[in-house]
Formats: sequence, structure tokens, C-alpha cells
Amino acid sequence: MNYQDLINSIQRYGATKRDICLHWLGVEPEKIQKFTVVAPWWEPDTLPALGKAAFLSNSMSDAVKVWNITNPGSADLTYIKTGIGAPSMMDVVLALGVTECEKVLFLGSAGALDEKLAIGDLVIPECSICGDGASRYLCDTLDNDVFGTSVQPDAQLYNIVCRAAGEICEKYAISCHTGRAFSIDTIFAQYVHLDTVLKSGCNVVEMESAAALRAAQLAGLQMAAIFIISDNTLVHKSLVCGRTEEDRIRRKFVRREVLPQILKKTFSM
Repeated sequence: MNYQDLINSIQRYGATKRDICLHWLGVEPEKIQKFTVVAPWWEPDTLPALGKAAFLSNSMSDAVKVWNITNPGSADLTYIKTGIGAPSMMDVVLALGVTECEKVLFLGSAGALDEKLAIGDLVIPECSICGDGASRYLCDTLDNDVFGTSVQPDAQLYNIVCRAAGEICEKYAISCHTGRAFSIDTIFAQYVHLDTVLKSGCNVVEMESAAALRAAQLAGLQMAAIFIISDNTLVHKSLVCGRTEEDRIRRKFVRREVLPQILKKTFSM
């Protein structure tokens, strides 16, 4: 399968590329900037240092929201809240393929599967393992199962993010790690399978990056990801219990103060 196969299959039923962008992103293609941030849940007001955000539109589904962000001395960028889960994230990234977007940075939370990773640490994944169902639709046939396979970020953008994060994290004494992500479809049912996930060599778990990276490759977009550790099940600080107020404060500080500087430095390199 290639990206044009996807476009042709939609155009076959009367839609245009403009229709695709309007439906999935809620804006005209020309309003999307060359640099784009996609985030499952966070809106720009959680990263105010990123710049002045102008709300553009909700998509037809109301789950997707789009802003353009301006910041003197830094590149303008588009910021898209995709909604949680691989299907919505994948559709947004695929829709970016009909715009002038070139580089995409995935920004989100991940759970740690390594006792050395603290809440508030940053992780830049060198690959993501497909544990989601959405990725299976980016194949020639539905019986070509990609479950358990890995997908890598764009090598050039990955290296840029690593350099930018290293410089900024050193300034704030924040730990930044590389990692292997396992993308899941469920929070509740993940715990019974964690031993299997650990055997895959993954040190973080999240819900969207495998589908996002696979979609970006198809759409001809450069994409890399950066996660903030939100929980660590192995030290009994899971999403369900155990996290302290100090943990939450540290995580929010990194999101509010550290991440915007990494993003701006990445897009200026």
C-alpha cells in the first residue's frame, strides 16, 4: 500500500483532497503550517511558552481541534489535538498528507516499564511496537497482520529532537532517555499483558505512536515523538494508584516549561 492508494480510494466516492482536510482537520489545507505538533490530549494552554495560539476549528467529529501558533523568533506551527487512541491519531496524520505539512512532532504521555524512569522524565522513542488495531488497516490486505512489528521515526528528525532535548534537559537537570514504545488499545486490560510487553524489550507503553509513525511514513511526512513519563507501574505508581503530589508537580513543570523549549529548538534546527 502507498499513500496514493488511500487517496484514490476516497476520491473514488466523490471526495477531493480539500474535502479530506476539511472533514478530518476542520480547516482548509492551506492553513496547515510546514511544522505541526500532534498531541492526543493536551491543548496549547498547557504549554503556554510555545507561543500565541489562535484557534482555527474543530473537525467534523468534534474530537479534533486545530490551532496555529506564532512566536517571534521561532517558526510558526500548527498544533492539533487529535483525541486519545490510535484510530483518531492515525486519521489526523493521514489527513496531513494532503497539506503542505512536512515535519510532525508527536507529543504525549507514556507509562514507564523500567524502574529507572521517573515520573516527569522524558523519553524519545527509537521505535514503536504495534499493539493496536488501527495500524492493521495500513496494509494491502486486512489479513496481512502487522501486530507486534516495529516502526521507526524519521531518522533525521529523531536525531534533531535528541539533540534539542539533550541541550534543554541539561539546563533544567531533567533526565531524558531513548526508548522503545509499545502502543496499546486499552488501559484497563494492559496490566495482564505487561509481562509479554516487557519481553518485547519495550520500556514505555502508550496508545498512539505506532499508528502515527506508520501513517506518517505512508503520507511522506517526517515524524518523531517525545513522551513525558506519567506513571510507572513497576514501582507501584501506575495510572490507578500510587502517584504523589510531588510526582504531578514535576510532570506539569516539565510539560509547561521544558517541552515548549524543546519543540521550538527542534523546529529551528
